[in-house]
Amino acid sequence: MALNLQVNNRSVFMRLSTKLSAVLVASVLAGCSSWNPFSSKTEVKNTPAALTDIKPSLNVKQVWTVQVGSAANYVFSPAVSGTKIYVAAADGTLLKIDALSGRTDWRINAGMRLTGGVGVGSEQIFVAGEKGHLLSFSGDGQLRWKIQDTTEILSAPVVADDQVIVRSIDNKISAYSVASGVRKWSAERPLPPLTLRAVPGMVVAGDQVIVALPGGRMSALSMANGSLRWEAVVGEPKGSTELERVADVSGLPVVVGNDVCATSYQGRVGCFDLQTGAARWAKKLSSEVGVGGDERFVFAADVNGGINAYSRNGGGSVWKNDKLSYRKLSAPVSFGRAVAVGDLAGYVHFLSREDGSFIGRIATDGSQILAAPVVAGSNLIIQTKSGLVVALATE
Repeated sequence: MALNLQVNNRSVFMRLSTKLSAVLVASVLAGCSSWNPFSSKTEVKNTPAALTDIKPSLNVKQVWTVQVGSAANYVFSPAVSGTKIYVAAADGTLLKIDALSGRTDWRINAGMRLTGGVGVGSEQIFVAGEKGHLLSFSGDGQLRWKIQDTTEILSAPVVADDQVIVRSIDNKISAYSVASGVRKWSAERPLPPLTLRAVPGMVVAGDQVIVALPGGRMSALSMANGSLRWEAVVGEPKGSTELERVADVSGLPVVVGNDVCATSYQGRVGCFDLQTGAARWAKKLSSEVGVGGDERFVFAADVNGGINAYSRNGGGSVWKNDKLSYRKLSAPVSFGRAVAVGDLAGYVHFLSREDGSFIGRIATDGSQILAAPVVAGSNLIIQTKSGLVVALATE
C-alpha cells in the first residue's frame, strides 16, 4: 500500500515517497531513529481485481467528450453552473463547456500551473495556482484578480454570499471578496504532525461552510466571520505511532437534508446533525476519497475497494460490493437508480442503489478517475487524470 504522506512541522511541508518516508518521518518526529512505520505487509502491492463480464440492465452511453489536459499530481473536479461546465488542468488550461452539447465556449490559460479547482459562483470562476495563488476569472474568461494565500491550495474553492473560500495545506481557511479578492476573514485549525497529502473538501450549507480536516475533524465555520460553530469527530486518531494515528477526513462532505455525512482514513463513516455537529451514527471504515449520498442511503468506497451502502437514518449496513478490490476507486455518487464510481483504469461502474449489484459499465480513456463523478442535469460528468472530460447518460 503506497501512501502519499505529508509531515507538518509548523510551516514546513515535505512530500514523502513510500521508500523515503520512514527515514524522513523518523528525523522529523525526533527520538524515533530506529522506528519504521512501514511493515513488509503494508509495502506489498495488492493486485487490482480483474473485471468480470456483467449482464447490464442499465444502458450507459457517451454523450460527448472534451480534452482539457492532464491533472498531473493533483485532483481537478468539474464545476457545474446552470447549463455550463468548467474544467481545469495542471498546465493552467481552463475551459467553459456547454453541458448539453459539449461545445467549448472558450479555452484560456491561467498563466501559471494550477493545483486545485474549479469553484464557480457569482458569475465568476475560481482556481488555485502554484505557490498558493487564487485566481478569479469572469464568465467570459477574463482575469479579474489574482492574490496569494498562505500556502499551497489543493482542494477546489467554494463560493457563497459574495465570498470565495479556500483551505490551504497549513490548515488555514480563508474567505475573500468575490468582487475584489480582499481577505474578509481567516480561521486556523490545529494540524497533526503527519497527514495524508489528500484533498479534503468544503461544502456550503446555509450560513456556514463545512470543512473536512486532517486529524479526523470536520468543522462548521460561520460564513460571516469564520468563527467556529461546531466540530465533529469523524475519525479518532489511534495507535502508538504517528502513521497509525493518521485519521484525516477524506474527500468532500455530503449534505443531505439536515445531515452532513463524511468519512475518514483509518476512522469511520457517519452522519452528523447539520446545525450542531452531533453524531447521528458512525461505523468503522477507512477511506481516502469521501462519500456519496441521497435521501435514503450513504455510499462509501473503502481503501480496499469495497463499496458500502448504509441507511442514512441509523447507519444500518444495506449492502457491500467487494468485486472491485484494489482498483483505487473514486468517491461514489448517486445517479438515478444507480451508484456510479470510477476506477484506476478509467472505467465507470454503475451499481444498483438497492442491492449493489453491477447494472452497467463504460470505459473512458484508460487513465484513473480521481475526482467523484459530478451530476449535471441528466448527464454524469467524468474527468480523468489524463484530462478527458466525458458526459455520460443512462436510459
